[in-house]
Amino acid sequence: MADDATLALASPQAPGAVSARRLNLQFALQYCLATTVAVATTLVLSLIGLEFSAHQWWAILAMVPAAAASFITPDLFLIRHQLRPLRIALDQLDAGAELGVADARAALVRALNLPFYAIVRVTLLHGPLAGFSGWWAMELANRWFDAGFAGWQITIFASLIFFFASPGHAIVEFFALSRRLVPVIDRIYPWCEGSYAGVAEKPVAIRLQSKLLYLCFFITALPLGFVAFSIIFKLDVILRNMGVTPSPEAMRPLWFWIYSVLTVCLFGALSMSYLTANEVSRSAAKLLGGMNEVERGNLSTHLKITGTDEYADLYRGFNLMIGGLQDEVRLLEVSQDLAGELKLDVLIGRILSAATDLLEADRSTLFVHDAESHELWSLLADGLKVKEIRFPDTAGIAGTVLSTGRAENIADAYEDPRFNQDIDRKTGYRTRSILCMPIVSKTGKRIGVTQVLNKKNGVFTPKDEQRLRAFTAQIAVTLENAKLFDEVLAIKNYNENILASTTNGVITLNQKRYVVTANAAALKILGIDNKTLSEQPFTQLFNEGNHWLTKAVERVAESGEPEAVVDADLLRHDGNRASVNLNCTPLNDAQGLSIGLVLSFEDFTSEKRVKSTMARYMSQEVADQLLAGGESVLGGKLQKVSVLFSDVRGFTAVSEALGARETVSMLNEYFEQMVEAIFQHKGILDKYIGDAIMALFGAPFEAADDADRAVATANGMLLALDHLNVARAVKGYAPLEIGIGIATGDVIVGNIGSTRRMEYTVIGDGVNLASRLEGATKHYGVRVLISESTVAALTTPILMREIDRLRVKGKDRAVTVFEVLGHSDTHTLPATAQCLQSWDNALSAYRARRFEAAEAAFHEVLSHHATDKPAQLYIGRCRHYAENPPPADWDTVWRLAEK
Repeated sequence: MADDATLALASPQAPGAVSARRLNLQFALQYCLATTVAVATTLVLSLIGLEFSAHQWWAILAMVPAAAASFITPDLFLIRHQLRPLRIALDQLDAGAELGVADARAALVRALNLPFYAIVRVTLLHGPLAGFSGWWAMELANRWFDAGFAGWQITIFASLIFFFASPGHAIVEFFALSRRLVPVIDRIYPWCEGSYAGVAEKPVAIRLQSKLLYLCFFITALPLGFVAFSIIFKLDVILRNMGVTPSPEAMRPLWFWIYSVLTVCLFGALSMSYLTANEVSRSAAKLLGGMNEVERGNLSTHLKITGTDEYADLYRGFNLMIGGLQDEVRLLEVSQDLAGELKLDVLIGRILSAATDLLEADRSTLFVHDAESHELWSLLADGLKVKEIRFPDTAGIAGTVLSTGRAENIADAYEDPRFNQDIDRKTGYRTRSILCMPIVSKTGKRIGVTQVLNKKNGVFTPKDEQRLRAFTAQIAVTLENAKLFDEVLAIKNYNENILASTTNGVITLNQKRYVVTANAAALKILGIDNKTLSEQPFTQLFNEGNHWLTKAVERVAESGEPEAVVDADLLRHDGNRASVNLNCTPLNDAQGLSIGLVLSFEDFTSEKRVKSTMARYMSQEVADQLLAGGESVLGGKLQKVSVLFSDVRGFTAVSEALGARETVSMLNEYFEQMVEAIFQHKGILDKYIGDAIMALFGAPFEAADDADRAVATANGMLLALDHLNVARAVKGYAPLEIGIGIATGDVIVGNIGSTRRMEYTVIGDGVNLASRLEGATKHYGVRVLISESTVAALTTPILMREIDRLRVKGKDRAVTVFEVLGHSDTHTLPATAQCLQSWDNALSAYRARRFEAAEAAFHEVLSHHATDKPAQLYIGRCRHYAENPPPADWDTVWRLAEK
């Protein structure tokens, strides 16, 4: 329902309000007046051209009332019927009742359609009835009063009514009704709720084109045609009265002239009306189309001004209106966008970007006031390389605006003595115009300054000042919220970091002994999750076996004094026990009033100590298994283990080039990546040996996939190394290369050392072989070598190739070694399938003592992979054996002299 202000005009007491009775009277008087003028016009034209005698005038005047009544009565009846929805609505308002939405909408639609209905009524009903009434009135006058009206007089009189009086009446009534209905519409409109929904009758749209064509046809064309034909008829009558009877041949030039003039005039009138209607309609349609686009939400609409008439002013006003709407929408969007950002550093950047775009400026700066240091500072200046600007809060234009609280709009900054040109000189920027506005908090305190530089199209206008003033009002709220959020977040993070950083469990209780907070360490010590812990009374927090804890809490709550419990046995929720030390202290507010308690637990169980130690050497899963099995699993025993050795190539040269500090940094970065790959595949980091790494798979617990995980670790280490080298290349460092050897076999696993220092490790031939294989990678120019025992222990196929039968230094037994290729790609090993097939053919020929064929096959390997170092080595061997054949008992084993 409409509000009081909107209903002021709808009230029956409102000045100028149109009642239902008054509306009926006005419409009847309007109609009668228009009819009277039309009748008078017809009689005047009859007096001039129809040559009535005095007797005929007496007769026609005597018949006018009856004739007028015959066509006025149906019109008045139809008018009253058309006014019915309006009378219903106005009667309700006149009675002081509230107008229903349905009645209001029906009345409004009828009011909008009444001018159109008037044109239709006058054209289709009133005009024909009036013309017919004039005709039969003169015929009856001849019979009743012997008036002697001639046929041409009767015809012209009726035609005057239909062709002259009726169209004029229609036009006058249309425009008169349109004006008189305005106060009625104003009175009804507030009750319609801005919609025509639910109304059967719809508004009839009468376009300007239709109005102009109606005027042209009924006001110009028909009367003009009537005049032309009446002139010909009148002239013929005059000539005959004079006794002259011209032949058709003699009259034809005159008729042709009249018809030609009529045709030209009609064509000109219709053409000009049509062109004018089209021009007006086109301009109106363009404006209407723009408004429809705006209604659909398209605020990018712009009407091009292509003329100098009234529509040019309308288009200009429309474009200005759209520009204002765009500014409002942009300001609203920016305000909503800023309202969702609470991080101060991000917020300042977004404010600057928004201010620059909103005011079409070159760049902008937001200065925040630091009351403690008496400085204005900004995290950044939009478009400048300067990341932070600080200066006294009284310096420059910004300082003046902060001090006075008044905005400054400066057209030429270099003409203002307050402007500091040092920043321009440092950055190479030229400041021209400045608009500076204070940022005022809701309490009236000035908390900063917004400064916008260099309007792109001239200087900043008063409209720009209004925009920035509205924008800074939103900035003030957002900035205060962001600063408050930063302070609260900093305190919260600080407290959370303290709790998260401590290894002791901390639980806080409120005065009702309900749990408020608990850090992660407390949750682990108690063996419960946060959902179970949150908002629980402390009596339900601990199991029944922890009565000592509940009693300690009650004692501290009653006495207000802290209490410590040492070496207590805590029953966890998972049924296990933990050895803890407890500190229970009162929690007081700033005034010293108690607001709860703080419980601090220190867990010193052996499980925790062992786990924290073992986690440095193995993955979390392996450490959990060790702890579950107890410390007895650390005793010595013989078991099958896969041992991985890795070493950095050319480490001495690398360390000499980097220096001590950079070498340590490089090793830390390298070990971080390598150890992560080991732990990812559940391996144990046995030890670092300088730049070398030794890892175990199968200790302390054997698994079927130990060898698989060792090989997967090697591939993972090499892939991680490739990524690390990419990052090092960006920093300008040389890439690192490593060699990896893997051997699988029975070794002794356990704690080895003295009573003062023990080390969990493995010893045996498998360890030595893995170390030798790592060294052999340098000889063969490969990255990973694994022993035949490792290959035999694999449970899933891998991409590899047999390299050689090798007898390493210090070993009499030969082993077959393989190169792992799972880390390779099409770049490092192109045409993989073809390359491996050629390799197998070459190696078979080599071991069959067909050295020339083997050499050719190894060259084929090089055709697929030109840098393949093993193929190059075998080519050298083939040439040697071709010239110096090996003995008959040659076993194809290659003895590696170096480590």
